Amino acid sequence: SASLSQKPKSELVRTSLRLLTSSAYRLQSECKKTLPVESCPTTDIQLVTQQVIQCAYDIAKAAKQLVTITTKENNN
Repeated sequence: SASLSQKPKSELVRTSLRLLTSSAYRLQSECKKTLPVESCPTTDIQLVTQQVIQCAYDIAKAAKQLVTITTKENNN
């Protein structure tokens, strides 16, 4: 897309890494909720599972962005 090519590569990489880091952190905390130690009777496993899937999706999206950016960089 046009907006993608207008930004400097380093900025795009930073943005992707930031998304990757925050998503991974969220994924970790969501997964911890399912552990017996932290898990309380009110923990909604269905909801937590949806959150985990969403986090994993964000991580995959950020990783794909990084691959796209770095691949373009190497091909130029």
